[in-house]
Amino acid sequence: MTAVSRDNEIDEFLPLREVVFLTLRKAILKGELQPGERLMEIALANRLGVSRTPVREAIRMLEHEGLVVMKPRRGAQVAKITEQELNDVLEVRKSLEMLAASKACERMTEEDMTAMRDAAEEFRKLALDPGCDLTALTEADVAFHDTIYSGTGNRRLIQILENLREQMYRFRFEYMKDASIRESLISEHEEIMRAVAARDSELAAELIGDHIDNQQKVIHAGIASMEGEI
Repeated sequence: MTAVSRDNEIDEFLPLREVVFLTLRKAILKGELQPGERLMEIALANRLGVSRTPVREAIRMLEHEGLVVMKPRRGAQVAKITEQELNDVLEVRKSLEMLAASKACERMTEEDMTAMRDAAEEFRKLALDPGCDLTALTEADVAFHDTIYSGTGNRRLIQILENLREQMYRFRFEYMKDASIRESLISEHEEIMRAVAARDSELAAELIGDHIDNQQKVIHAGIASMEGEI
C-alpha cells in the first residue's frame, strides 16, 4: 500500500473520523492512493496511528462521495475514474450551471459581483504560479463557481450544485494537473465574469457550457492516456 500519513494541516480539533476522512481524501485526490488500490483497514489504522473504527467510518464517507467503491470479497478500493462517470456528472453539472449563470445575470447584487471578481483574481494569481498547490488551485476554481451559484439566490439550486460539488472535485483536481490549460481557464473565467456583469444571460450560459465542455475533453484525454498505460 502507498504510504499515507496524517496531514498536519488538518484541524486536529475535528472528530477523529473527519481527520482520517480528510487525510484519505487528500491522498486519493493527489494520487498517493491509486485508482483500484485496496484500502485495508488494519494497515491504514496502523499507518495513521488510530483504531479501525474511524478508518471504517472514513471509508464509508469516501464511498458516499464516490471516491471509494466496495467490491464483493475484496472490500474497499479507490474508485477508478471512468468515462461514463465523467460524462454522467458533467452532463448534470453543465445543465445546472448554465441555469445558474442565467439566473445569476438577473439577480446578482454589486456585492455578489465583487465577490466573483475577487474569486477570479485569486484563481488567476494561483494559476500563474508555476509552483502552485493543486489543492489550493482546485479550491479557488470551486470558489469562483460558488459565487455564481450564490448569486442566483435560489437555495434549492445552490443546494443541488453543492451536493454535486464533491462528485466533481476529483475531476477538477485532475483537470488542474495540466499546467498547459491554466491560462485558458483564466480567460474563460474572465469571459464568464464579463458576461454576468453585463447581465447577458444567454452569453453567460453559453460560456459556462463551453467551459465545462473544454474540461470534459481534457479529462477524457487523460483517461485515455491512463488506460493506454495499463
